[in-house]
Amino acid sequence: MNKTMHVTWLGEQRYAAQNDTGQQLLIDNSGFKVGVGPMESLLAALATCTAYDVVEVMKKRRTPLAHYRVEVEGERAEEHPRRYTRITVRHLASGEGVTADSLSRAAHLSHEHYCSVAATLNSEIVVEAALEEAPEPEAAHA
Repeated sequence: MNKTMHVTWLGEQRYAAQNDTGQQLLIDNSGFKVGVGPMESLLAALATCTAYDVVEVMKKRRTPLAHYRVEVEGERAEEHPRRYTRITVRHLASGEGVTADSLSRAAHLSHEHYCSVAATLNSEIVVEAALEEAPEPEAAHA
């Protein structure tokens, strides 16, 4: 199953990313940010992917979470391309019957088996750059 994102430059360092069904995400690396930066969006993708798994695992184990938050901190290399060298994911949760052990097991299952973002970050990825000339946008009709 392939996924596609279409990214359109909005000027400065601001971009609109849209999936095939029309949902959008604003990526912003400009001086006056109104969206998150690309590297922050990667952390958010990891956090939401693992959060989804943990919530579902805890619900299936009949210990649903009453409160849950994921904090993700990425440590970046000093040299370009300044990739993440370490990412720490903190799961903060509470609820009736929720123990540190049950939360730890759910988080481990997510990070080791279910979360596709974590699996992607832990793998070698083939990235290809394909260059094509973009057609000029059509002028608005008066």
